Amino acid sequence: MTKKRKNILITTLVVILSLVLIAVVLNHNKKSNQEKIDVVSQPVGSVNVETYKVVAKQLTMNYDANGVFLANKQLDFSSEISGRIVDILVAEGDFVKEGEVMATIKSDKLSVELENAQEVYNKLLKDKERFENSYKNGGVTQQQLDQATLALENASAQLEQAKIRYNDTKIKAPIIGYVNKKYIETGTYTSPGMPLFELVDVSKLKLRVAVNETQVANIKVGDTVIVKSSIFPDKEFTGKVSFVAYKADQSLNFPIEVEVDNDNTLNLKAGMYGSVVFNYKESNDKLIIPRTAFVGSVNNNEVFVVENGVAKMKKVVAGRILGDEVEVLKGLKANEVVVTTGQINLIDGTKVTVLNKSI
Repeated sequence: MTKKRKNILITTLVVILSLVLIAVVLNHNKKSNQEKIDVVSQPVGSVNVETYKVVAKQLTMNYDANGVFLANKQLDFSSEISGRIVDILVAEGDFVKEGEVMATIKSDKLSVELENAQEVYNKLLKDKERFENSYKNGGVTQQQLDQATLALENASAQLEQAKIRYNDTKIKAPIIGYVNKKYIETGTYTSPGMPLFELVDVSKLKLRVAVNETQVANIKVGDTVIVKSSIFPDKEFTGKVSFVAYKADQSLNFPIEVEVDNDNTLNLKAGMYGSVVFNYKESNDKLIIPRTAFVGSVNNNEVFVVENGVAKMKKVVAGRILGDEVEVLKGLKANEVVVTTGQINLIDGTKVTVLNKSI
């Protein structure tokens, strides 16, 4: 055997012996550790714990939703006819009532058309009256009388159209509100579809927000809610739910609209940011336990229940986390007693001594 092969053989044997020695040491340590764990796991006497009696109570759900205040009504409106603006009676910021004249369009031509239509109507009205008298005496036929009646009806329709066109030269506010924008000046030539003024009605404001499916189940049209504005953080306003969407949006949230009366003392304006505070009490009582009752974390869904001085592990189904409390959907009953401190020293079947007086 060469010296090189001999060295390789010796090295291989050393490695194998080292691995065997390591395996033996690890196995010995594992057994030793397991014996220690078994000793610790065995209950010795009783373990001191604190407990909490499970209660069923009505939950009050408080949550906020943010949004933007919208005007009750907002309208860009235009003229019904073409013509040149000859007079503007309002300025930006003015308050106008519904039907108030805001501007006038040159009306000379339409005035003449109205006068002509009125004259034609008056003439045909007299003709019809004359034909009716003649018909009674046999002077005209029924057909002639019918033709006179039809001519009068056509003239009446043309007169009404002429009145409408003439009245359209007076640009009137279609809603009550403030003139937010003025798009025209005296001398501007306007045509149908061309915007003249923007009016906003802020006597009421609408705050549009979105809530999730759990929250929307409690909200109804007509509910009174608290409204806050970021501009006035120390003030609270009263709002009323005016709309609840029947379908979720693309984000799977449900749009809600809240109306707020906006008198001159509130100074709220469309476009400001606001929030709605919803306070609702749920109709059915819910089982509630402290968050500290869960072994490890809420996600583990395990708690210890004390029965006859013995801790028993129970599987539960946790619901909503409500701050320091958790809703329990399944696995517990009202008046059962759960351990809130000392779980680290417990296993299923450990005897316990309750330190507090919850039971």
